[in-house]
Amino acid sequence: MSLDPPPYPEGRDLLRGKTVVVTAAAGTGIGFAAARRCAEEGARVLISDIHERRLAEAADAMQDHTGQRPETQLCDVTVEDDVQALIEAGAERLGGIDVLINNAGLGDTRHIVDMPDERWQKVLDVTLTGTFRMTRAGLRHMQPRGHGAIVNNASVIGWRAQAGQAHYAAAKAGVMALTRCAALEAAPHSVRVNCVAPSLAIHPFLAKVSSDEFLEGLKQVEAFGRSAEVWEIANAMIFLASDLSSYMTGEVLSVSSQHP
Repeated sequence: MSLDPPPYPEGRDLLRGKTVVVTAAAGTGIGFAAARRCAEEGARVLISDIHERRLAEAADAMQDHTGQRPETQLCDVTVEDDVQALIEAGAERLGGIDVLINNAGLGDTRHIVDMPDERWQKVLDVTLTGTFRMTRAGLRHMQPRGHGAIVNNASVIGWRAQAGQAHYAAAKAGVMALTRCAALEAAPHSVRVNCVAPSLAIHPFLAKVSSDEFLEGLKQVEAFGRSAEVWEIANAMIFLASDLSSYMTGEVLSVSSQHP
């Protein structure tokens, strides 16, 4: 059984008047969906990515969809100077950053016995350490202002073992732990830090690095018999970024229909 996804949601001004920075927002994945949904909810948005051409194309697509062209800034989250430049760009061009969505991540399928140190380190550097770098810079900006929300992108694989995913699972489990610790440190400054943990959201990049058989097997353990639409993951991010989640911090919100 496979159920159809619901209709695409209408904006409800949940982020009206807020400013948002989203990492890894080019392409057609969760990052772009989150940036688009933020704009549709009334936010002013700055999107970043490591790919210059794709970033410009994403900005064009957002303008087509929302009527608002976002600010753009190239950023490699493994490079501290890029991270600092992104936060500075958000502060200057948006007049301050109210919401930071850390979406940058990297993964593939490799068994431990076949995994070189370089691949392990690369996945952790982008997915975990990159989120740390962005969170650190975001907190340094938000804490003196006395408000802000950071939303990290984790994964249910941080809880659930899967062969071939040791590097990615370790990184995403680390993102969850980082989120909880950062939330405790940021709470006295009225800054909230949460994360989402999607189970399965298929988009072209994931399809390119995974076989059809592998993805079909993942769909079979979802209660709805389908993967999430990327905007369904983005909706959870919108909730955590909005004032509707004002009492939530240090939480990992599972966006999943997986059954045991």
